[in-house]
Amino acid sequence: MKKFRKVLDGLTTSSPGATVGSPSCGSAAGTPTAAPTPKEIDVQETLVSENFQLCKTVRHGFPYQPTALAFDPVQKILAIGSRSGGVRILGRPGVDCYCQHESGAAVLQLQFLINEGALVSACADDTLHLWNLRQRRPAILHSLKFNRERITFCHLPFQSKWLYVGTERGNTHIVNIESFVLSGYVIMWNKAIELSTKTHPGPVVHLSDSPKDEGKLLIGFESGTIVQWDLRGKKADFRIYYDEAIHSVSWHHEGKQFMCSHSDGSLTLWNLRNTTKPFQVTFPHGKIQKDARKESCKPILKVEYKTCRNSEPFVIFSGGLSYDKAGRRPALTIMHGKAITVLEMDYPIVEFMVLCETPYNNEVQEPYAVVVLLEKDLIVVDLTQSNYPVFENPYPMDIHESPVTCTAYFADCPPDIIPILYSIGAKHKKTGYSQKEWPISGGTWTLGSHTYPEIIITGHADGSIKFWDASAITLQMLYKMKTSKVFEKPKAGEGRAAELVEEDPFAIQMVSWCPQSRMFCVVGISAHIILYRFSKYDANTQIVSLEVRLQCDSDDVISPSENENNPSFSEPGSHSPQPHHHHQHPASPGSRTPEGIKDSIPCLKVKDRAVRVPPGYQSELVIQLLWVDGEPPQQITSLDINSAYGLLAFGNCNGLAVVDYLQKTVILCMSTLDLYGSTDPYQRLTRSPRRNRQSTSGLTELTDNQQSIDMERNKSPTSGHASRRAMLQQLHGVTMYSHDEHHSTTSYCWSDRESRENSFTRSRSSSVSSIDRDTKEAVTTLQFGESYGRKNDVLPTPCLWVGTSLGVVLLIPMSIPTDQEERMEEPVTMGVSGAVLMLKGSVLRFSFLDCMGALIQPPYEVWRDHNAPEDPDRPRRRKLVHFSPSSSQDACGDGHLAVVCSERQAKVFLMPSQSCLFVHNITESSFVLRADVVSVCNSVCLACFCANGHVMTLSLPSLRPLMDVNYLPLTDMRIARTFYFTNGGQALYLSSPTEVQRITYSQEMCDNLQEMLGELFTPIETPEAQNRGFLKGFFGGNAHTFDREELFGEAAAGKASRSLAQHIPGQGGVEGMKVAASGVVGELARARIALDERGQRLGELEERTALMMTSAEAFSKHAHELMLKCKDKKWYQF
Repeated sequence: MKKFRKVLDGLTTSSPGATVGSPSCGSAAGTPTAAPTPKEIDVQETLVSENFQLCKTVRHGFPYQPTALAFDPVQKILAIGSRSGGVRILGRPGVDCYCQHESGAAVLQLQFLINEGALVSACADDTLHLWNLRQRRPAILHSLKFNRERITFCHLPFQSKWLYVGTERGNTHIVNIESFVLSGYVIMWNKAIELSTKTHPGPVVHLSDSPKDEGKLLIGFESGTIVQWDLRGKKADFRIYYDEAIHSVSWHHEGKQFMCSHSDGSLTLWNLRNTTKPFQVTFPHGKIQKDARKESCKPILKVEYKTCRNSEPFVIFSGGLSYDKAGRRPALTIMHGKAITVLEMDYPIVEFMVLCETPYNNEVQEPYAVVVLLEKDLIVVDLTQSNYPVFENPYPMDIHESPVTCTAYFADCPPDIIPILYSIGAKHKKTGYSQKEWPISGGTWTLGSHTYPEIIITGHADGSIKFWDASAITLQMLYKMKTSKVFEKPKAGEGRAAELVEEDPFAIQMVSWCPQSRMFCVVGISAHIILYRFSKYDANTQIVSLEVRLQCDSDDVISPSENENNPSFSEPGSHSPQPHHHHQHPASPGSRTPEGIKDSIPCLKVKDRAVRVPPGYQSELVIQLLWVDGEPPQQITSLDINSAYGLLAFGNCNGLAVVDYLQKTVILCMSTLDLYGSTDPYQRLTRSPRRNRQSTSGLTELTDNQQSIDMERNKSPTSGHASRRAMLQQLHGVTMYSHDEHHSTTSYCWSDRESRENSFTRSRSSSVSSIDRDTKEAVTTLQFGESYGRKNDVLPTPCLWVGTSLGVVLLIPMSIPTDQEERMEEPVTMGVSGAVLMLKGSVLRFSFLDCMGALIQPPYEVWRDHNAPEDPDRPRRRKLVHFSPSSSQDACGDGHLAVVCSERQAKVFLMPSQSCLFVHNITESSFVLRADVVSVCNSVCLACFCANGHVMTLSLPSLRPLMDVNYLPLTDMRIARTFYFTNGGQALYLSSPTEVQRITYSQEMCDNLQEMLGELFTPIETPEAQNRGFLKGFFGGNAHTFDREELFGEAAAGKASRSLAQHIPGQGGVEGMKVAASGVVGELARARIALDERGQRLGELEERTALMMTSAEAFSKHAHELMLKCKDKKWYQF
């Protein structure tokens, strides 16, 4: 614990921990100030590096680019593999686990060890992995890397420890699941097919044991060859040569028939009595044409043949539709008796799996549901009802319904906000779902003790906003709103539609939410802002629209003395342009200049009629930036709203505007340069005219699979200015500059749908020519709060803190009427000649601490429902809550600390003296993308995320480094755009276009994480096999006498070639190894080995006993014979 003492007056930076000056001094020499007598700052910092640890907590959303599916019918848990090597394991709501293969290779296939708490994954790098699921965070116990052959198919029979592995060469290998070692028993392709066959049968596409006899293995080859292999006799029982390629095979539970799906869209049914030709051939979707030929159909990629006790069997397959019908969506077909039902899907089918009542393949299957894994969705269909309804999915699988373009994360929200949002959102829920319980119900999860209300907000490309309940590491949709409803839809063929180059004109760029006042503000891609109020009542409202002209005129030479000649910028503090209301001045082609150049029109048209709005968030005000002389408005880069002041501020690369949303007026609209007045640190008095705009034809994109040219060239997102600029352009959607950059620019955009989902990046206007760069200073961050606008201020007043891309901090003091009636009539005045502070790099974040080091929250208005019925006895008044720095601690005197973070450094200033108390250069080689002042462990710290992937925390106010972890490399801008820190040591970002990854940097939460996660494995009795009956058992083969150990064990089959596969022990961790040792795999192995050893010793003992008995009998016999021989002899006859 350290103590830091600083003098309140105008002292410059000094070393942390030292006491400079004397409490009796007035002020530093030459620094006039009207501040009270200085007193020492005595901040006791409680945070130490031991309070911080970085780890992933939970991943939400749909697995990106899924490839494989598996289900444990006893444990009732589902596993989904992905192309990036991820495995997602799902059970009941709350049981949601994400694992990642270190290699990053795509998952080809997943197989559960049913009811044993383990999972086998086969990856595209030809490696098998065994995962232990008997711990909250699964770990790999064993891996087996094939060196000479490529894995194509795996099959693990129920209650077997031998895994069959088919390869591209057509061979079938057998792996011991306990030891993860290859058996010497191999079914070579040339032994499986007849010697007379001249062609290779192709890769193995199917393996399954016969339901009638486990000693028979059915092998399907891609070419159409099917072999039933007798494992005991090491020979083929029969071979089928069919002229259509096979995609999948499925047995009838009695083991006398099986069905195949083929590449020509046909299904063949084979009977084991006669394998020379198929018993039945059907083309489910192939109609006979006029010339008696069948329609050509797409391949049936998978078929499942499932029997029912009281009805006809189910035949369920994917694909097989006819080619001639263009535009047909992917479909799953369910054939039940003579009824054929085609379920059309929104996305291509990756895999499906029928869920059955029994895990035994030789019993009546009784299917009850089918899980369909689509490219971008997970659907479960109820088979028990004739109309096949889908189950309501309890997981948040629709985060990506429209591409996510921004996020916000709020921990420790007011407890009443979640139930209110949920009750309003519940009214709009879809109906028609199955009434049955969600069938994936495995695992256990309990609400941990370390929970508090958390909300995640996602903004989307279609202009929609979603509020999610993120409490207790779960995610549940609360409420959805569509910002596009505020605007008219552009009609096809109209001039406006052609002008809209944006494919998603309503896309959300940033959001600002005050949970206490429930005010909500969104910024859209079309340079528009929508302000929402929350109400429990529906209402008829007329949407008020303000149009703001915030554009630097190209040929004007601007200096501080010429403000009166410029129509866009007038005298500081008194500029109040009249708002343009859409219903008064609708934008029309007439608002163009005679040459046809668009001028003074917005990008979108607000609805000019009264609209009925439901309960929830209701639009109160729309602000739009206007086109100027044919130039589109620049995108908005910063926003802040304060409900206590009734003000909204926003900025872009042209300047700053402040709107009074209570009076619906613009109170400030100025270029960044004019905000300085005479205090411009760069002394820029003229602006050069802009040259002709550069062409935007050569646009580059940053996607998941393609890094920018700059990143390719530099091999690091931080090793050059070009990469940095590219990231900033993508992050903010505009061209921005810092004073350390002087080189050409490139615009980044998104054009097709896939690149939009990967990276929301576009610049509406062309790049600005280099001659104009020094004056193109963007407003990068804004913050309202009670502060001291000038050095000689005695009392704090409402202020607006403005940060720019050149590292300049401006303070704008404001005068706001305090009386409620005056507030609605008297204008708010702003004096722009406030304080100026400097940092290195673009300013990212402001925050304020009192002199004891506690966080000062911005003032807010307590929420009240504007649409509630009026009570004449109790007129509604605004109730404001202020956190004034002077009232929170009288003992420490007046003043407060301002924490300012830029992309290069952080500084702590003492206000009102503006002396810099602490400085910390966060990074030299990289730059900060996201910075927030957050509360952790009853204290506060500054959390930063850098472009080089480092996550850092700094103490406050001393800016001591507490944590610096190289967490993840920034491979695309989606992470930078969506990274968000919040209180309680938590953060989130979009790890893929469809998934939200939550992380914690708090040691306390890391310690409690195990308690918060769900258990994947629960001890359940394996259901007993049905009694087969004497005759069935007698005539149905000797399935239960088959001992795989005898055939595949080392004693019988020998060892496999060492060069064929390499065993790699898993990095399961201490807990994993402990659990594994006591878990099923280890326990079974130990028990079996112990039993074998005991049996062996008992056998040896029995043999020795038998030998001794034989020896004793022989001895007795010889002794008796000798006695008889010598009975009558005298002693001297010997």
